[in-house]
Amino acid sequence: MEVEPEQTFIMIKPDGVQRGLVAEIIARFERKGFTLRGLKLQNVQQSFAEKHYEDLSSKPFFRGLVQYIVSGPVVAMVWEGKGVVSTGRTIIGATNPAQSAPGTIRGDYAIDIGRNVIHGSDSVESAKKEIHLWFPEGIVQWTSSLHSWINEQ
Repeated sequence: MEVEPEQTFIMIKPDGVQRGLVAEIIARFERKGFTLRGLKLQNVQQSFAEKHYEDLSSKPFFRGLVQYIVSGPVVAMVWEGKGVVSTGRTIIGATNPAQSAPGTIRGDYAIDIGRNVIHGSDSVESAKKEIHLWFPEGIVQWTSSLHSWINEQ
């Protein structure tokens, strides 16, 4: 029985897009060896942002977070690979940039929690939910010619 490859949802937030960090962030995931399965630049409507962050709706920062996400375009992505959820979180760094290690995206490019450049799924379950929400049309299935050079068979 073949195991379905792990996928994660990554979103470059409005500050990351405005600051021109899209290519750098994509490059970090590509250099690690993950496969890009979906990508789109979009403006987020308030109701959609509220649905995305519904698990945080009782938090005092919820309204501000929603307003931040709708303030400019975001880049929504689906990445695939072995351990991509946990490794992706490591590449991203801690939610609080002050606690993010140098070399992580937030450690290198963010100062404030409220402008922390990027979102990444925190579990395989939340990744499935977020991918379904952001990519209802599905994602692209393809195999990179580099796959066998990155992954053991």
